[in-house]
Amino acid sequence: MSSSTILNSLIEKGILVSPDIMEKEVDEEILNKIIELEGDSLDLIDEALINKYSKLKEDNHNVHVIRSYDKKSKKRSFQDFVGVMNNRYNITASILRNRQEMMGVTSISRMMEKDAENQTAIIGMVLEKNLTKNENYILKLEDKTGICVVIVKKDEKNKELYNIADDISLDEVIGVIGKKFNDAIFAQKIVFPDIPPTKELKKQAKEEYVAILGDIHFGSNVFMKEEFDKFILWINGESGSLEQRELAKKVKYIIHTGDIIEGVGVYPSQEDDLDIIDIKKQYEYAAKYFKKIPKDKKIIMISGNHDAGRLAEPQEPVPKDLAEELYTIPNLFILSNPAYVNIASTEDFSGFDCLIYHGGSLIYYSENIPSIRSAGGQKRSDLIMQYLLQRRHLAPTHGSTLYIPDPERDPLIIDIVPDFFITGHIHRAAAKNYRNITMINGSCWTETTDDQIKRGLEPQPARLPLINLKTRAVKMMNFMSQEAKEKEAELLKEIKEAKAKAEAEQKKIEEENEKKKKLEEENIKEESEKKNIDNNSEDFKK
Repeated sequence: MSSSTILNSLIEKGILVSPDIMEKEVDEEILNKIIELEGDSLDLIDEALINKYSKLKEDNHNVHVIRSYDKKSKKRSFQDFVGVMNNRYNITASILRNRQEMMGVTSISRMMEKDAENQTAIIGMVLEKNLTKNENYILKLEDKTGICVVIVKKDEKNKELYNIADDISLDEVIGVIGKKFNDAIFAQKIVFPDIPPTKELKKQAKEEYVAILGDIHFGSNVFMKEEFDKFILWINGESGSLEQRELAKKVKYIIHTGDIIEGVGVYPSQEDDLDIIDIKKQYEYAAKYFKKIPKDKKIIMISGNHDAGRLAEPQEPVPKDLAEELYTIPNLFILSNPAYVNIASTEDFSGFDCLIYHGGSLIYYSENIPSIRSAGGQKRSDLIMQYLLQRRHLAPTHGSTLYIPDPERDPLIIDIVPDFFITGHIHRAAAKNYRNITMINGSCWTETTDDQIKRGLEPQPARLPLINLKTRAVKMMNFMSQEAKEKEAELLKEIKEAKAKAEAEQKKIEEENEKKKKLEEENIKEESEKKNIDNNSEDFKK
């Protein structure tokens, strides 16, 4: 459809078009964008409006959406789950085959035909993981040709390998190098798909920043309005020191990791925790804030588990019919969870690839991976994110998050190596580099709740991670008021006391169980000795 045809159709609908616009050919993409974003408020198209959207189009050339899941929902079958697992295996196995250690890889069926004591290398999906009475790990691995057993022995020489096996989760795809004995392999090395150690640390010539927002929960009665208002003033260059105001000008991208709103019906009795009980009005409230952000800053936003739409990942972008006001913001990109975007590209620079994931699986791995759990669990979001990068999947274990089984391509697989891996969900602010990937977990903008204290969680609200695209250094800004800081300190004290009490109670239970166990063992021993004495007496009588 030509621009003149589009303009004539708008005139027929009663929308005024200035004569100077009618006389020249206008970019159809710009016209369609105006219609999409202006909506019912569109009553006049003139040169000023065209220039406004032309400038936005020029400004937006350096935000390129690589992937945002937009497939329509449909009925899924058992075969779809089989298909997504096959797809995951194929892609991950191809990554592993490129590893130097796995050059001699063979299929499980061919490995079974080899002579004993021969060294071999296989790739398989972890079907089972068990611990023997001697505390050796038995892994059952499966590929498309068969199933085999992998044994990881517990001994001092094997300590590093044993610790690696301790952290293996079900359904992840790994490589194993070892010696065959009967129908099993005694593992000598375990290989993960991982990030190549040669990954380039990209930097751009100009000093610009990416700000990470997330878990704002607009509509919640614990939304930190005062702190978020301070952020809005700062991003507009209206508060802070001269240095901080200059920093605000250099922020060119804002990435929001989901949970834009508090939502409705997310958990039982949630209405007691809401200031705004209508989901559309929650999004309207959110839009009022995002409209205050300067238009030269590109906002990239994904969905979270509190947002409207399905919970299963990949989550579709926030539905337009529930968040109409958000869709009118011209510098806002609304994407799925997860999503891949490229930012800051120029003719001379390829830009930065960003993997943005709300983080539905993070809690599962904080609780189920021994090394992460012992290091602090949810407080160590950097270790969780590193674990997922090493597995090259956002949720390798079936059940670690709700997901849509797409047999065509597993949307949660990390087949593109990102420059930035950005998550939210667990309300912690953290930054770490892993193999030249900047890992960021965003903060939150809600107060710590009683429920979080009961569960031993320690949120870090009102922090703003800032990534310097020139140096790749991460700066953490804190927007908390003095009153909020004092309140947070008191809450952290309560959390530590509750945790200490829980640990003391657990220790008491364990000691009591140990006493019971010893008593039972003594009773069994006495019964055994008594039985032996009785048997000896009978023998003597005979």
